Order: sequence, then structure tokens, then C-alpha cells
Amino acid sequence: MEPILIAAGELVALLSPSRIEAVADRVRGLMPTEVDGGLYHLVSTPTARAALDRLLTTWAQTAISGDILAGILVGAAYARQQALRESSIELVWTGPTTSFVATRRTDQVLLDLIRHARIDVFLVSFVAYDVPTVTDALNAAAARNVELRILLETSTNHGGSLSVDPIATMRSRVPSAALYVWTDRPAPFTDGRVHAKVAVADGNTAFLTSANLTRHALEKNMEAGVVISGGHIPAGVRAHLQALIETKIIRQV
Repeated sequence: MEPILIAAGELVALLSPSRIEAVADRVRGLMPTEVDGGLYHLVSTPTARAALDRLLTTWAQTAISGDILAGILVGAAYARQQALRESSIELVWTGPTTSFVATRRTDQVLLDLIRHARIDVFLVSFVAYDVPTVTDALNAAAARNVELRILLETSTNHGGSLSVDPIATMRSRVPSAALYVWTDRPAPFTDGRVHAKVAVADGNTAFLTSANLTRHALEKNMEAGVVISGGHIPAGVRAHLQALIETKIIRQV
């Protein structure tokens, strides 16, 4: 049964729910040998036709009826739409782009996350400097009574690994933000670094990225990430960061 479920899922990911319903209507009451070429009129792209081919080939290797296949397709389409309503994942890319995949840049996504925050924003980065658009957006969020928390790596003077002091820099740029450092670094983390790059807003949107909070990273480097809206992952990221505070693994400075 698993191969037919996989093949159905691949087709469902490529067609609208109405098209899937039309395909389901065409296979109801049939067996694989009774399907005609008219079914292919319901798909318009080479990728979707290839997926339909795989589905029909897989179906022919089973003993299930067209009624069962129709039910699988309709159920898979419903489950996909429900998942999309609950959570969405978008690719984020800074650097050279192509005409084949539409993406948003790192700075666009981060600024959008901050500007739409209504309750709180938690940022995590290795370093932070030369990002006036981000600090302006953070200050504007603070003016809306959004709680700001930022976790950064520390300088060598404060037990960290950086020659610069991002804490002092961020404190001067965004004075209302609560700043955190990783102080308790037990084995095997004694020589570890705050290398995560994360932003989470309201427990509803999380941005996971390779980019630090620097102008080069946000605008010029080749950086990749994903932004996740809705679902349990943003809430989980927020809860994990809060737990690090409550267990005193990271502390406010």
C-alpha cells in the first residue's frame, strides 16, 4: 500500500484540490486496465504528467479498485490542504538567483518578521553589527510594546570568542532589548559558541537561517534558510529559548 500512497502524495502536491477531485471522479468504478488517455487532459505540466504516470503504473501493480484510489486521492488532498493551513514553509535565499525558483532575501524575511510582531521577538546570532535597517525595525517594534530579546556570542573579554563586543553594540543600537549570553557551558560545550541564527516572533513565525546579523550576510553573502509560519515549530523554538533562560543556561546582561 505504501507505494500507492507515495505516488498519490506526489500528484496531490502538484495539482489543485479541484483537479485532484476531477482525477478521482475519472478513476471511480474502474480498474487500472480501464483507464483511457483522457485522464491526462486533467494535468497540464510535464512534471504533473510524470507524477500521474507513476501513480497509474503503481496502481496497475496493485489489486485496489478505482473507488479505493479515488478515496486515497481525495483524502491526501484534504490532508495536504489542512497541513498548509496549519503551517507553511518558505525557502529564503540571499545571493545569486535564477528564474526557476522564486525566493525572498534574508533581509526581507527578517524585517517582515519583526515588523509584523505583536507580542515578542527573540533573535539569536553569532555576531551583530552594521544592520541599521534591522535595528530600526526592532526599535519600531519596541515602540509598539513588542518585547525584544536577543542572544549573542560574547567577546573574548567576557569569556566568548569574538574580538568585537556585539553586546555593547546592540545595547547602544536597541537600548530597550533584553540581551542574553551563554554563560553555563558545561562539557562537552565548554568551548562552544552561540552559532545558531534564529528569529522567532509571537511563537507563530520562526526564521532559521545561515545568516548572521551583519550587512554582508543579509544583503551580499550566499545564505540560505527557511521561514516557518504556523504549526508547532515556531512555538517550540520560542519555548526552548524561554527554557534556556529559566534554567539559567543563558542569562540577561
